[in-house]
Amino acid sequence: MFGIVRPCSHRLTEGLKTEWMAHLCGLCLALRSDHGQFSRIVTNYDGLIVSVLTEAQAERGTGRRRTAGPCPLRGMRTAPVAKGEGARLAAAVSLVLASAKVRDHVADGDGVLRRRPVALAARRIAGGWDRAGARTGAELGFDTAVLVDAVDRQTGIEALAGPGTSLLTVTEPTETATAAAFAHTAVLAGRPGNMAPLAEAGRLFGRLAHLLDAVEDQGTDAASGAWNPLTATGTSRAEARRLADDALHGIRLALRDAEFTDDKLAHVLLAHELRTSVDRAFGTSSCAHQGQASAQGGNPYGGQGGNPYGSNNPYGGGNPYGDQGGGNPYGGGNPGGPGGPRDLGPNPSHEPPPPPKPRGFWAGCAVAIGLCCTCKLCCAKEYEGPWSRKKREGCCRDCDCDCCDCGCDC
Repeated sequence: MFGIVRPCSHRLTEGLKTEWMAHLCGLCLALRSDHGQFSRIVTNYDGLIVSVLTEAQAERGTGRRRTAGPCPLRGMRTAPVAKGEGARLAAAVSLVLASAKVRDHVADGDGVLRRRPVALAARRIAGGWDRAGARTGAELGFDTAVLVDAVDRQTGIEALAGPGTSLLTVTEPTETATAAAFAHTAVLAGRPGNMAPLAEAGRLFGRLAHLLDAVEDQGTDAASGAWNPLTATGTSRAEARRLADDALHGIRLALRDAEFTDDKLAHVLLAHELRTSVDRAFGTSSCAHQGQASAQGGNPYGGQGGNPYGSNNPYGGGNPYGDQGGGNPYGGGNPGGPGGPRDLGPNPSHEPPPPPKPRGFWAGCAVAIGLCCTCKLCCAKEYEGPWSRKKREGCCRDCDCDCCDCGCDC
């Protein structure tokens, strides 16, 4: 699972949660039906938005859902899942973009992909996904060549980018690809008048996806020496946040210009959950159920030095017993110094360890299968991303914080 729109289940009403899961499962099963079991590993949260948009524009009627059999991701329960052209388009787009991601890992020599035989096998898989996505796209009247061209141009643009290059120059290929996919949902739904506003929404969504990925990976990329758009172009995080906020506003305006039959889920995902994704990437807020301590540096009292009484010593001094024997109240050596019972070794400042290195393609696949089979992708409070090793939240785990409904007019 990957993607920037990862809604926490407590923010969705029960009906919207059921709808969201129907599209997620529909994408997964469309991949299996058209392209085989292995292709299901490219199921992602952002791809299902294509399915959501298609259904949001289509006329209401029967046949939009089917009952799927038991699945480990649903705790071996049956469930209604989305079917039709929207899910198939989402599958085609997901395959092509996942292929691009694999080729990017191969080019960077990540993990086991440094080995020539593994890299060759990964390229063959990526090529198969490209052809499979193109076949499905052609059946739906969508030319995936625009996606492949955008991916190919991305490499050249990154090679030429340097300090002073506009960040929007780097994000342009992603914007073009997502604009084409969003616009084609209007064709599938029989609403050609929506193509222009949805293309604009897709373009800005692609910009956000590229920006947030760069922001989240900047530290890891610096540690590993990998290329990062923000670092390469010298763009500050403040400027990246400004661009992200502008994109959020533009998406809302574009959605207002489109006509929908029922856009409640699309609105929640693209107006509200995208805002949450931006806040999460820039560290400006966190989900309420994760507690408030992290917002105050780990101190629930908000005091100084990690002490609710305002100093390191609740009694007002550095040592409540006076300065005897280097800070030991019993007159001996310093219990926190070298040789003492609390010798902290060479790292007394408790600096955080460096971020874990991302897994290679095959190792990530193995972990992804394990996460699927143990239901952690759905039910875990938190799990480690199979490839990126970033902390993720299970998409339908229980949460006991306050729920909220969307009552805005935007």
